[in-house]
Amino acid sequence: MMQSVFEHFRVRKVGVGSATMSDDIRWKQRFENFERAYLLLREAFEKDAAAMSDLEKEGAIQRFEHTFELAWKTLKDYLIYSGVVFDQITPRSVIKAAFAARIIRDGQSWIDMLEQRNLMSHTYDRQTFEAVFANISQEYLVALEQVFTWLKDKASQ
Repeated sequence: MMQSVFEHFRVRKVGVGSATMSDDIRWKQRFENFERAYLLLREAFEKDAAAMSDLEKEGAIQRFEHTFELAWKTLKDYLIYSGVVFDQITPRSVIKAAFAARIIRDGQSWIDMLEQRNLMSHTYDRQTFEAVFANISQEYLVALEQVFTWLKDKASQ
């Protein structure tokens, strides 16, 4: 029998104790990489955006892409450690599971980040470039900070 699209992205919680010690270590190691990337991204936006050159903006967007990649993978590792089993692991399914688990507060911002990260990987035009840069500084940094703070709290427990 063929699975529906909805079953394809189904996430289910399994019993406590199903996570291994290596899952605990894996998500914490990934978090350390995410933390470094997030702090570098935040640093890039401490400078006045209007004073940034195109090269600096391109570097900031690259930092965003790298930070986003580490963020969703850290969330994936944490969710697996917490007992979530994915039928298929994709950024979108991880974002949905993290939102359902109330780790992510603003699910739409995360979906938008995913779409704009994908867009920047395949296209380049000035208008899109400027829009993505503005979204990072005005919206996505806040969403990343929220998840960073949540995960940092969990990592210190």
